[in-house]
Amino acid sequence: MKISVSNYSFAQYTRQKKMTSFDAIAMSKDIGFDAIEFIDLPGATFEEQKECAKRYREEADRVGIDINAYAINARLYSDNEDGDKREIERVAGQLELAKIMGAPIMRHDVVFELVGRSFDIMLPTIAKNVRAIADIAQEMGIRTCSENHGFVAQDSDRIERLFSAVNHDNYGILVDMGNLICADDDPVRGVSRLAPYAIHAHAKDFHIRSFKEGPLEGYFETRGCNYAIACPLGDGDVPVAQCVKILKKAGYDGYITVEYEGPEDCIEAIKHGREFLGKII
Repeated sequence: MKISVSNYSFAQYTRQKKMTSFDAIAMSKDIGFDAIEFIDLPGATFEEQKECAKRYREEADRVGIDINAYAINARLYSDNEDGDKREIERVAGQLELAKIMGAPIMRHDVVFELVGRSFDIMLPTIAKNVRAIADIAQEMGIRTCSENHGFVAQDSDRIERLFSAVNHDNYGILVDMGNLICADDDPVRGVSRLAPYAIHAHAKDFHIRSFKEGPLEGYFETRGCNYAIACPLGDGDVPVAQCVKILKKAGYDGYITVEYEGPEDCIEAIKHGREFLGKII
């Protein structure tokens, strides 16, 4: 296994103008990561996004670090076929950005909100749209995946059903051991269920409080009305070491990306996460 970091982990500093995403590339190398992944490239137009992708690739090559994945938002279910077609075309365009950056994997979301009457009613349409994107990506030499991400397509059993419904050799799952908390899914059970389909993985951690305990300042509410707050990897309640062992046991040997989105200093948290994950692996 190799260890990467999401540029999203540096958001605390980039929002405060303490650093740029280009600074994050060099810092990731200095901290000791093997790669960096990006989410939703900035740019008012697609041409501006392409220029950004080119510059990220140039900077990564300069400092000697890989760009291992590109992650984007997507809504692959709408009320009409024209809406689905437009979103497939937009997501297909984003594949070009992944190719420019040299990222072999692109993660796209499937849906965040319950648009249809149930997830299973929406699933055939979502799966058809995901297959269309996987077909395009295969021709470009890029593998696509979806993550247990968002309050609808987040439970491990739903993501397993999505994988089976798509049934495409070029499509897999991004297993995020921390996101399962947001849907009150047990990380050990969830990672065990999804590990055989993993082509990418994220590691993040949370402090968790039950509904009975009530929230503390900064905690968000899970789908089941429990509470959680992000924390440095290894400091929280997610059984990260056990989840990594489960992935290994399933034969996964790809990247694990450190993600951090908590209130502590992000640079210190990222360094802590890299050290902790390195010891586990």
